[in-house]
Amino acid sequence: MTRSDEFFSRAKAVLPGGVNSPVRAFGAVGGHPLFVSRAEGDTLCDVDGKTYTDYVMSWGPLLLGHAHAAVVRAVRRAVERGLSYGAPTGAETLLAEEIRAACPHMEMVRLVNSGTEATMSAIRLARGFTRRDKIIKFAGCYHGHSDGLLVRAGSGCLTGGMPDSLGVPRAYAEQTLVAEYNDAEGVQALFAAHPQEIACIIVEPVAANMGVVLPTEGFLGKLRRLCDEYGSLLIFDEVITGFRVDYGGAANLYGICPDLAAYGKIVGGGMPLAAYGGRADVMSLVAPLGGVYQAGTLSGNPIATAAGLETLRILRERKGELYPSLAEKGARLERAFREAGVAVGRVGSLLSPFFASREPRSYAEVCACDRDAFVAYFRSMLAAGQYVAPSPFEAMFVSDAHTPEHIERTCDAILEACRSARQGAAK
Repeated sequence: MTRSDEFFSRAKAVLPGGVNSPVRAFGAVGGHPLFVSRAEGDTLCDVDGKTYTDYVMSWGPLLLGHAHAAVVRAVRRAVERGLSYGAPTGAETLLAEEIRAACPHMEMVRLVNSGTEATMSAIRLARGFTRRDKIIKFAGCYHGHSDGLLVRAGSGCLTGGMPDSLGVPRAYAEQTLVAEYNDAEGVQALFAAHPQEIACIIVEPVAANMGVVLPTEGFLGKLRRLCDEYGSLLIFDEVITGFRVDYGGAANLYGICPDLAAYGKIVGGGMPLAAYGGRADVMSLVAPLGGVYQAGTLSGNPIATAAGLETLRILRERKGELYPSLAEKGARLERAFREAGVAVGRVGSLLSPFFASREPRSYAEVCACDRDAFVAYFRSMLAAGQYVAPSPFEAMFVSDAHTPEHIERTCDAILEACRSARQGAAK
């Protein structure tokens, strides 16, 4: 029995499933999860002393890599001044200004603690602004675990075979209308059926919680036009894509301006921090300016704010060379997958392999991919020292810290793992 096995056995006695977030339990790939002792750069070390090139990267926040020296220094300086104040600091304003400078549609910003809190608050605000109750989301898109959004959700819900959740009141879930990602005509039909009832559309502009599924040409623009036509708000969930697919996020990459947006992961630099914001007239309804209430003891926490601010400053200073470099690394991994006969969804440094004949464009097509082949691929990659997401419905995250040598080793491992997985599936 490994030390990870021992840790897992002990954890199961006090933590549901032995973990604090479901996908970590390795339920989709079998075996027991790795328990991590430390990480640096692009390398993860488990409690058994084994090292892995990490493509989970804390599920996306670590664009600069683990334990980036400048970010660690900023956190240490902040810790020495106190862990939490429950009062405003100047750093909160500086971080909001960094977000707005990169994403001009974020005219006003509210800092919160998690992506779930950001999307939940943005939807409440949209309902308050429009005085409407219904929302539209997309099958396979995950926007956090708040009630009403766990309806045909992605990420861990797909991994565990639970597209819905117990504990969500039926009456509340009925306010959530579900469309198929990349099906603009289906969205139009929902508006036609409920022309005065829909407060907002919430969408991952690049779906990344059912694997990376790119928007088809014109899809996001059609959503923008439908919201304008019916007086609804368009919310971009950029918790994953924000500052990853482009310095200004997917909104900048695709040239679509949402009314509200939610950011997480990278904006916290690896610490628990997220943000929502958008049009000033809409954000002016947030308390204490208006009647849409949202609060949080640790919102704008000085430690998390220090990590996020240092990260965004580095991204701003290096954006000209950093993002092309990240995209080049992502493209190298994509070529390895395609050489092995595996479909890939990729934008920049965000990518997913799909064991299918072609790249999926919808939730239904993702669900039709070969999960058994993915499991064989995952086990082979892990044995080769490559730590990828333990689920076919998650992404690979490439960082600035991934070295060319490690990328090439990963490509070799991909070729072997994918070929073995496809040969096994053919038997």
